[in-house]
Amino acid sequence: ASPVPPAAQASLLAAGKASPAQVAAPEPVATSRTAAPPPSGAPPALQLPSSNADYLHNPKPAYPALSARLGEAGRTVYKVWVGVDGKPQRAELVSSSGFARLDQAAYETVMSWRYVPGQRGGVVELMDFNVPIRWEMPQ
Repeated sequence: ASPVPPAAQASLLAAGKASPAQVAAPEPVATSRTAAPPPSGAPPALQLPSSNADYLHNPKPAYPALSARLGEAGRTVYKVWVGVDGKPQRAELVSSSGFARLDQAAYETVMSWRYVPGQRGGVVELMDFNVPIRWEMPQ
């Protein structure tokens, strides 16, 4: 699967006309920012990036209005590379919802969010992780 080019991004989130989608929680990660030293011979402790920390204030993605009218729903998963500053460096589509509009809105969302960067052995580093977005019709 190839990444969605930034030039193809629309301003769906800024429009504010769409209803919010429900977001599937990313895989849980440890919340400690310091890692205990690994036992001798063990690999360094790994903490994946996270997008669900309360202080990040990441908004739910806007449900595209046309998708809502057409009854489009599904689940989009993007692999997001998170830099040491918590900003997304790039994203690659892992699993499509089956609808280009929903996948594009998910891309715009994951690229606008901020993340807790991943750590290996207590050292922050560029790391990728999967971010699922579940699109369900607003009730």
